[in-house]
Amino acid sequence: MPLGNLTSQFFANVYLNELDQFVKHILKVRHYIRYVDDFVLLYPSQGYLRNCKDQIKQFLKFKLKIELHPEKSKIIFLNRGVDFLGLRIFPHHTILRKKNLRKFKRKLEVYSKEYFGQLIEYDTIYDFLEGWCAHSKNANTYKLRKLVLEQVEKKFPNEVSTKEVNRGLN
Repeated sequence: MPLGNLTSQFFANVYLNELDQFVKHILKVRHYIRYVDDFVLLYPSQGYLRNCKDQIKQFLKFKLKIELHPEKSKIIFLNRGVDFLGLRIFPHHTILRKKNLRKFKRKLEVYSKEYFGQLIEYDTIYDFLEGWCAHSKNANTYKLRKLVLEQVEKKFPNEVSTKEVNRGLN
């Protein structure tokens, strides 16, 4: 079952809860983030992180019967930024990965053409923008979001999503 499926995401979270408990309570890692099957540990010492990685590897292998991906599990210096969930995380700021921004712009352009070709409703574009804005808020993107939304407003000046209308009725 692909991990994009909501059911598999749910089961991955349930199954990997044991990993969370191990990392937080046995290894006592203070800065630990996990989203479905991706996780990050932050600590200033490479030696400490290597030790944690070895212990996590053993825990996953013997307790959960799964393995770390050999090429994706690595120890890197945080000042170079960490790629995680479409973001690049630095010690004092977070940015969207350029690749993800390009992908967003391409998809918005495809949706725009489909809309003007009367293949989709404006609600599809609205949902897409709402999802992107929610994701991009995890980075330092205030000015970027404002610019994108202004451009969309110019492109679709008289459009209102049925979702916006329905929110007003509640």
